[in-house]
Amino acid sequence: MTPVIEIGNYLVSSAILTEKFMCDYPVCHGVCCIIGDSGAPLEKGECNILTEQYNNIKKHLRPEGIRSIEEQGPYVLDSDGDLVTPLIEGEECAYTQFDSAGNCFCGIEVAYNKKDSTFRKPLSCWLYPIRVSKLSNGMYALNLHEWHICKDAFIKGKKEGIPVYQFLREPLIFAFGEDFWNQLEIAHKELFSSK
Repeated sequence: MTPVIEIGNYLVSSAILTEKFMCDYPVCHGVCCIIGDSGAPLEKGECNILTEQYNNIKKHLRPEGIRSIEEQGPYVLDSDGDLVTPLIEGEECAYTQFDSAGNCFCGIEVAYNKKDSTFRKPLSCWLYPIRVSKLSNGMYALNLHEWHICKDAFIKGKKEGIPVYQFLREPLIFAFGEDFWNQLEIAHKELFSSK
């Protein structure tokens, strides 16, 4: 069993500190936006933001994505009852776009980068491969998710020596604050830096 580190109200799998990860976009071409059983998990607040900012994001989406969103809504409930982004005919996320070489991009993030939206992207995407779940006791668990389509990112992370939590510094601070990040750094140094 993987050891767990407690930081405030969060239980963090030590794999987030020990495993290495670095997206290898030239290899995967953003396939995480295409493959999967449902859309990207969303927080309730993110659903509200998508609804409010849809018209700003819309100009950065493909016609089929716009059609899917306008038929289903800017978010949907999946078969597990979770809030997620809608899909295009059960395939890729409705918010995806492609360049001429077939590389996949997040239309939400494109809108953010062009200053058309204040919403960067769903936190579940930004934090990947960390998955966050709420426990029955009110605490939150942060676990490492290992998806076969990201195997090249784990390989690149090992080659570059970048622990998962360091690769995800910006979204971790955005989601949980600077103090949480500092506690991860301390835990990594105290428990694993000699390994």
